[in-house]
Amino acid sequence: MTTFIKSVLVDLQKKQLNLEELIFILPSKRAGVFLKHHLSTLLDQPIFAPEIQSIEEFVEDLSGLKNIPNTDLIFKLYETYKNNTHSQDLEPFESFSKWAQILLQDFNEIDRYLIPQEQIFDYLSDIKELDHWSLEANQTELIKNHLKFWKHLKNYYAEYSESLIQSKQGYQGLIYREAAKGIENYIQLSQNKTHVFLGFNALNTAESEIIQSLLENNRAHIYWDIDKSFIDDPIHDAGWFTRQHRTQWNYFNTHPFNWTTSLYTEPKNIQAIGIPKLVGQAKYIGQLLEDLTKDETNLSNIAVVLGEEHLLLPVLNSIPEHITKLNVTMGLSLQFVPLASFFEQLLTLHKNNPEHFYYKDVIGLLSHPSIYPLFETKTSNISNELVAHIQKNNLVYISVNELETLSKSHKELITLLFQSWNNSPTLTLKQCSDLIFKMKEHLDTNKQHNALELEYLYRFNILFNQLSELNSKYDYLNSIDALQTIYRELLSSETLDFKGEPLEGLQIMGMLESRVLDFETVIISSVNEGILPSGKTNNSFIPFDVKIENKLPTFKDKDAVYTYHFYRLLQRAKNVYILYNTEIDALKGGEKSRFLTQLEIEGIHDVKHSIVSPEVPIIEKSLKQISKTPLVIEQLKTLAVKGFSPSSLTNYIRNPMDFYYEKVLGIKEFEEVEENIAANTLGSVIHNSLEDFYKPLEGAFLTIEHLQGFKSQIKPMVTKHFEDLYNKGGFSKGKNLIIFEIAQRYILNFLNLEIQSLKEGNEIKILSIEADEAIEIKIEELDFPIKIKGKVDRVDMCNGITRVIDYKSGKVSQNQVEIVDWEDITTDYKKYSKPFQILCYAYMMRQQNQIELPIEAGIISFKNLNGGFLKFGKKEKPGGRLKNQMITEETLDNFEIELKKLIAEICNPDTNFIEKELD
Repeated sequence: MTTFIKSVLVDLQKKQLNLEELIFILPSKRAGVFLKHHLSTLLDQPIFAPEIQSIEEFVEDLSGLKNIPNTDLIFKLYETYKNNTHSQDLEPFESFSKWAQILLQDFNEIDRYLIPQEQIFDYLSDIKELDHWSLEANQTELIKNHLKFWKHLKNYYAEYSESLIQSKQGYQGLIYREAAKGIENYIQLSQNKTHVFLGFNALNTAESEIIQSLLENNRAHIYWDIDKSFIDDPIHDAGWFTRQHRTQWNYFNTHPFNWTTSLYTEPKNIQAIGIPKLVGQAKYIGQLLEDLTKDETNLSNIAVVLGEEHLLLPVLNSIPEHITKLNVTMGLSLQFVPLASFFEQLLTLHKNNPEHFYYKDVIGLLSHPSIYPLFETKTSNISNELVAHIQKNNLVYISVNELETLSKSHKELITLLFQSWNNSPTLTLKQCSDLIFKMKEHLDTNKQHNALELEYLYRFNILFNQLSELNSKYDYLNSIDALQTIYRELLSSETLDFKGEPLEGLQIMGMLESRVLDFETVIISSVNEGILPSGKTNNSFIPFDVKIENKLPTFKDKDAVYTYHFYRLLQRAKNVYILYNTEIDALKGGEKSRFLTQLEIEGIHDVKHSIVSPEVPIIEKSLKQISKTPLVIEQLKTLAVKGFSPSSLTNYIRNPMDFYYEKVLGIKEFEEVEENIAANTLGSVIHNSLEDFYKPLEGAFLTIEHLQGFKSQIKPMVTKHFEDLYNKGGFSKGKNLIIFEIAQRYILNFLNLEIQSLKEGNEIKILSIEADEAIEIKIEELDFPIKIKGKVDRVDMCNGITRVIDYKSGKVSQNQVEIVDWEDITTDYKKYSKPFQILCYAYMMRQQNQIELPIEAGIISFKNLNGGFLKFGKKEKPGGRLKNQMITEETLDNFEIELKKLIAEICNPDTNFIEKELD
């Protein structure tokens, strides 16, 4: 394949031009490396290399101004803004910087397209005057300020551009405008220089005037790279700009428009492949490369062009191992580096200058991969200990003093992370720099292993040095919030550049980096609508109609730029793989690009379509089973001696695997910070409060005076138990305060229910409160003793009938304490767990001869107090009437049969623990 650059060099040789004296001007710096390479292949003797410049470098030399970073430009613009705005109307830097970026882009466009400043700024001001949204005859202060901004815009621009020119600095647009002004003078001073422009497409007005002036004065040659299929088609966007140049440039009235090719129509293997998700595309690229590169001889003729920059890391991780040579043109944006999220979290933590830190923020920082290794000691990791302390003590908010006390061995590091920064950007930058050097000390212990992490640190050190310099020079950053805004701005523009040999190996690049370069095999990712092309985006203060009127570029021009780059990649390629995302990701993806549809409609090439997806193995769903080994049986015997509780038995009924993990293996549930009071904590508070109230009344009759006395003590009693159970969580505000009030209301309503019952003439005697019960039972199939234990919430006597009562803080209805068939009580957790528990309590008390049958057993539900005492009952059939609500000897005998069967099953070595499917 003969590349475009090589074709240009061959033509220059034919014209017998002295290559050493030429100045080559290219769309990008990278193309210059390839130009030198192709030049070396055409020479048979050494020469001095010609001057090779990118268009930006050439224009910068022409203007005499130096391009400065975008962040510096924003600070300088704020200086101008301050000088031209009354102090009462002045916005703080953090809010200014959010719209200043858009304003700079508009200044840039206005200058690059050489729009007369007076004309466009007056025009904009007049439009906004006509456009304001108030229907009132007299303008409000808001509208006056809004219009004042547009009237001042011309002054901002004039003073800003003048101050930059005086300091020999500029943004890109200003540099282009000054270069266009000075082109005539340059031509006079460079009589012997010949310029070669190659590979250009979309030119702004300044570029167009500069190139035309050089052409008309015989100081230049221009080489377009356009195919006849595009330029001769009046509606094809790939030839949109080149058609304009051909018809509008005076130079082409007397000179031929050369360098149109007919390569696009040559046979090509074009495959359009739909793949779900971005990572799916990255993995498929790796698979394609595996197939295309059995040997590395053809690697340099393969290019992977990424439509989205954040696909870079997944693609790099998907490259086959045998590809050892590659060149990455696009840099990795610093915002995708792990350290970026660490400093973002740190700045967010400190920007409100809190006295106490929210536990999730603290845990997030302590567990971050960038800082976690610094807490390691010989025996443990202090970070883990701090997190465990927060969880154990239920600390929703924690102070820096408490953190320092708990981590004396790493107090300096904790101070760096959490000591107040007093909303001072200067202190913030110092602390961040100190943290970077702390991390470096740790990573230096194994430099070879930590090479990449050290490179990340180096780039972030540069970034914070830039911020420190800007802060000390301009002193506009008066808060951490303002600093964070500029930090994010720098982060999005700074990249971590890769080193590689551009002429060897696999080439990985973005769409713009592909300019002027040609490859036989091209893999293009993310060819989705909204990405390639990016579609209708308007990040500008200048309305669409004003842009059209002044011939400023709109989203349509941007689409045409990407159309050209896309088709130019296909122009000389023989194999093209176009990948697109079939799934909808956020606001983009799912719809293949119009470029693909256009390829199909053209009918020039046969585009092969396919949809691929990862191979998903069919995994047969099977329930887990655990066999009862001798060790498991021994553990079950130990449990049996200690005692099975009704809740542990219902846990087995619900799911035997849960019972196995919790009781046999002793695996506890992960202890998280209970940010909002959980239902079980609320239940425990109610139980414990009622125990403290009623326990002293055991053996006594309940009176209205007792209950009225309890009512006056509800708040201190509930407070005491919340403090005991909720540790340092706090319940004085938010949801916790509501739950605290609910607990008091539940107890108050319950006491009022008891008072009402007494007033109705019922006589209640308290027999026992929260009594610990335990019995031993003998099961024929088992040769070891079995113990059942539990705590009965309340046993009382109401009008001579003994009642066994279980409190429930959740909602329970009458049908949930009734059964039909005894066999179901140990198999259906959802329906019968509550009858099982209350019958367990009644059974234990009967075995200890603490009650005389018949009795009643049931539940009092605090969410259904109107239901009263919900008694256990036996039905003949579902939906039928209750046969009996009294618990008799027959009732407990029937229950005993099922209870023993259940325990025998649990302890049977031949019956596995089998997982249940939960609804």
